[in-house]
Amino acid sequence: MVKTFRPKTPALRFTKLADRSMLEKQSGPRGLSYAKKQNSGRNNQGKITVRHRGGSGVKRRVRMVDFKRNKFDIPAKVAGLFYDPNRSAFLALLNYADGEKRYIIAPRGLKGGDSVVSGEKVDILPGNAMRVKNIPSGTVVNSVEITPGAGAKLGRSAGQAITVLGVDGSGKYVQLRMPSGEIRLVFADAMATIGQVGNEDHLNVKLGKAGRKRLKGWRPTVRGMVMHPAQHPHGGGEGKSVIGRAKDIWGHRIGTRTRKNKRTDRMIVRRRRTKTRPFAKK
Repeated sequence: MVKTFRPKTPALRFTKLADRSMLEKQSGPRGLSYAKKQNSGRNNQGKITVRHRGGSGVKRRVRMVDFKRNKFDIPAKVAGLFYDPNRSAFLALLNYADGEKRYIIAPRGLKGGDSVVSGEKVDILPGNAMRVKNIPSGTVVNSVEITPGAGAKLGRSAGQAITVLGVDGSGKYVQLRMPSGEIRLVFADAMATIGQVGNEDHLNVKLGKAGRKRLKGWRPTVRGMVMHPAQHPHGGGEGKSVIGRAKDIWGHRIGTRTRKNKRTDRMIVRRRRTKTRPFAKK
């Protein structure tokens, strides 16, 4: 759920922030995090590769999340839920029976004191992890691997839910329905965590003021029409000139599909968008 505020100031009138009352007040183990370097959206050559980043953002520490879930058949107890400034989902701290501690993405319904386990075949309970080939059809999962052993890549942000559709005819792949509606294949030996990612009300959060956005490390965004012509296809001209067909900063028409990966096209069974056929001439 989200918190609303009495409009004591103009900013608070529209502010809606995530309710974190269920989270632990203290920070998690320091050994499971490291300092995050502020690079202001620049690569190793100093060139901007991510726009609108930089400024005096709050210093953060990167939490080392266990996306592989490869501690098989060792039960763990949830020590509590923690906030992570680097992602929209909350984290759950697991205390394993052998003494090790690890973070995982907190599924919806998981709370402190619960027990979780990963293995070849485990109970269908939030937080448990196993290979997708052993998960019953219709089960909602998150944190799904694309390549077995490489760590989860799909379904990691707040509220994400992936549905297992079943093993395909070859037995090598499993069909998944993504949150976008796309149906794709993943290897049957890939790991997945049971349940929907928690903090599902994150999409309803409204920061309320520009200052809170700046604290997250974001800088202002301006329209392409007010830029220099060398900076944007919409720039230049005397006054407000006509832009014609809208384009992005790289010159692509707005809405143009830029995905080009023939290597993984075969893994997509049905795309999230259906191709529209032009009207037939009579």
